[in-house]
Amino acid sequence: MPASDFDVAILGGGMGGYPAAIRAAQLGLKVALVEADKLGGTCLHIGCIPTKALLESSELYHRVSTRGAEFGVNADKVVFDYARIAARRDSVVAQLYKGVQYLMKKNKIEVIAGSGRVRDGNTLEVSAKQIKAKHLIVATGSTVRTLPGLEFDGQFIISSDHATLSTTVPESICIIGAGAVGVEFATLYNELGVKVTLIEALDRLVPLEDEEISKEMLTAFKKAGIDCRLGVKVKGAKKARDGVSVDTDQGEVWARQLLVAVGRSPRSKDIGLEQVGVTTHPNGFIKVDEWMQTSAASVHAIGDVVGGFLLAHAAAHEGIIAVEDIAGQRVAPMDQDLVTRCTYSHPQIASVGLTEKQAKEKGHDVRIGKFPFTALGRAIIHGETGGFVKIVADAKTGQVLGTHIVGANATELIAEPALTQLFQGDAWELGRNIHPHPTLSEAVMEAALAVDGHAIHI
Repeated sequence: MPASDFDVAILGGGMGGYPAAIRAAQLGLKVALVEADKLGGTCLHIGCIPTKALLESSELYHRVSTRGAEFGVNADKVVFDYARIAARRDSVVAQLYKGVQYLMKKNKIEVIAGSGRVRDGNTLEVSAKQIKAKHLIVATGSTVRTLPGLEFDGQFIISSDHATLSTTVPESICIIGAGAVGVEFATLYNELGVKVTLIEALDRLVPLEDEEISKEMLTAFKKAGIDCRLGVKVKGAKKARDGVSVDTDQGEVWARQLLVAVGRSPRSKDIGLEQVGVTTHPNGFIKVDEWMQTSAASVHAIGDVVGGFLLAHAAAHEGIIAVEDIAGQRVAPMDQDLVTRCTYSHPQIASVGLTEKQAKEKGHDVRIGKFPFTALGRAIIHGETGGFVKIVADAKTGQVLGTHIVGANATELIAEPALTQLFQGDAWELGRNIHPHPTLSEAVMEAALAVDGHAIHI
C-alpha cells in the first residue's frame, strides 16, 4: 500500500471508533475502520443495548404482575417467557447493527475486518496486510475482569457477558460488585422473581455515586427483597450442590449462579503500543491529554482503553474530539466532569459533575438543593414516588457543580443539568427555566430553586 493511503485509521469499531469514523468522514478525511468482530462493539452487542432491552421487559412484567390492579389493569395470570425476552433483545441489537452498517456505507468509510495491531506511528497491521494512515486512533475498548479464584466457566461462574446473552434465568444468583453493572443485573433478576444476593466489598451500594444516592438505593433494594451485603470480602468460590458456594469473610453464600461484576480491564496489551512509544498507566489504560492525544505524535486513543468513565457516550464524545483535533478543528477539550452517568436499575440513577463530598474536597463552599419525587404530581400519577433530585452548587457563585438523581426516569432527566454545567450555568438559571407541568422534569426545577431556598412545592 502507498504511504498515507488514509488520513485516519481507527483500530476498533465500537462506540468510540465508529462515531469517530463518521465525524472524520464529515470533515472530509479518508477513513479506514478496523474491527475484529462486529461494528458497535461491546455496547451494542453485549453491553448497553441488550441489557437495557432485557430490563425493559423485566420492568414491564414486574409492573403489571405486581401493581396492575392498583392501576385498574387486571390480568388473571401474568407470566414471562424468557426465550421471547431474549429474542426481542436480539432483534433490537440486530436492527441497530444494520443501522451502523448503513452509516458506514453512507459515509464511504472503508471497514476492514480482522484483528489489528499498531506496527508503527502510521501503520496498522491487519492479517498481514498493512493499513497506512497519517493518523491512528486506538479504540480497542475493554473486557470484563474477575477476581483471583473466580475464573469464568460460563455456567456456574459467569460474567456480565454471559448473563446478557443467556436464554434462561437461574432460580437464584449471587452478584459480586454493587456498581452500575451489579445493581442493574440485581434489578433484572429480582423483577423476574429470582432470589438475589448482592455482595459489595465497600460499605455502600453504587460507591462512585453521591452518598445520599447510595442510601436511597439501599432502602429501595431492601424493600424490593434484594439481600444486600455490604463491607463483605469474597475469599473464593467453588461448585457445590448444583450451584456455587461463595466463601466470604462473613460466611458462605450459596446460589445457582455467581455473577462477577467487578469492573473492566483495558484492551491495551499485545497491540503494538510499546513499539511506537504510547505510554500507559500501571493499570494498562492509555495516557492521553484533553484532546485524546497519546505520547506518540500521530496516535490518539479514545474510549474504555483510556480509562475515565467507561461509558459508551463518553467514548463517542472522545472519538469526535480526537478527530476534530486531527483535522485542526478543535471545539472543546474532553472534560470528565461533564460526562453523564446513567444506571438503569430500579430505581434509576443518573448523575453529572461532582458529588457533595468531591465538591468540598476541591475547596468549594457548597449549597445543596433537594426535591423529593413524593411531592411531585407526575411522580404520583406514574406511581413511582421514591427518590429525589439533588443539586450541588457553589455557595458564592451559584454555579452548578453536580446533579444527582435517583428515581423514575432519572436517566432521561440528567441531560438538562448536564447542559447547564456545559454552559457553566447557575442553579437559579436552571430553576427559572419554565418546565412543563405535570412532568418529572419539574423535580429538577424545584431542586435548582431549592439551592437558594426558593422551591415552591416543599
